[in-house]
Amino acid sequence: MFFESWTKLAYVGLLALLVYLALIVLLRVTGKRTTSKMNAFDWVVTVALGSMVSTVILVDEVPLLEGLTGIAVLVLLQFIVAKVAARSGRFQSAIKATPTMLLYEGEFLEEAMRKERVSREEIIAAMRAQGFTSPEEVYVVVLETNAEMSILGQDKGGAEAILENVRRI
Repeated sequence: MFFESWTKLAYVGLLALLVYLALIVLLRVTGKRTTSKMNAFDWVVTVALGSMVSTVILVDEVPLLEGLTGIAVLVLLQFIVAKVAARSGRFQSAIKATPTMLLYEGEFLEEAMRKERVSREEIIAAMRAQGFTSPEEVYVVVLETNAEMSILGQDKGGAEAILENVRRI
């Protein structure tokens, strides 16, 4: 048999609906930051949320209200940590990675690439996606905290000001 009973199946469906609705409300209340592109901290919260949601839906021993409380606490903690990190540079650097230069003035920074485990091919693919045809056209490639690559062309004046918090290896 594929399931215990129709009643149990209906119960799981109802729990899934209720948890889904509660999660939508929580995510709307906490804002866009909760669902933005993820850095490592956000990824951990997302995995934990997924685990808690599935547990609430599928495990009989976890009452709905207790599960929703756990989910709400986790979302609230993520909201608080993000808010504190936005106001405290020291706290932010403790929980988040630092952006890293992978290419500077057309030259690949091999040590940084090795440390961040990024291949030359990945950088070239990102440059192609931005319309660059050679590394010499690029002033800098930065691996951001959310694992995306930011690329500035050689003609960008004043770029040093926005690169001050970028790790140079």
